[in-house]
Amino acid sequence: MPGIKSLRSPLRLSFCWKGKANEEGQNLVTLKQRHVTIFKKFAPPLMAAIVALSPIFNTPVSFGQSIDIQKGATLFRRACIGCHDAGENVIQPGATLFTNDLQRNGVDTEDKLFRITYYGKGRMPGFGENCTPRGQCTFGPRLQDEEIKLLAQLVKFQADQGWPDLPSTDD
Repeated sequence: MPGIKSLRSPLRLSFCWKGKANEEGQNLVTLKQRHVTIFKKFAPPLMAAIVALSPIFNTPVSFGQSIDIQKGATLFRRACIGCHDAGENVIQPGATLFTNDLQRNGVDTEDKLFRITYYGKGRMPGFGENCTPRGQCTFGPRLQDEEIKLLAQLVKFQADQGWPDLPSTDD
């Protein structure tokens, strides 16, 4: 029965080959488990980094910020645009609202912009409700603290953007 023996022989080889595959398969399972463990270890921080850096999840201006910017733009048109149209300064050219001048003059933060808008400085009048001395303050209507805060935010935002056109409002 040489024909049967030859048939059995490949089966035995096949069986032996499958046996080795099982050993290798077990090694592959162990290797896969290691990969899964590594993936589980690094996936959460990796996903957090992707989400944090993704423009889909981190929009440059949120809806709330855009509303504040529009309110600030309305206030700016009402109280500031006479001297500071498009971020310029028609009274004192070296004191524009562009980033370079704000930095040079030491008023490149929202807090410092708030203080100058509230109390005034040099030729700029103060607009705060409790602005003193009287000669430094505007003779026009005063602004509430929250309004001055919105103006400071708007000026900082616009300066960071290079003073593009003011956002339109629906007033």
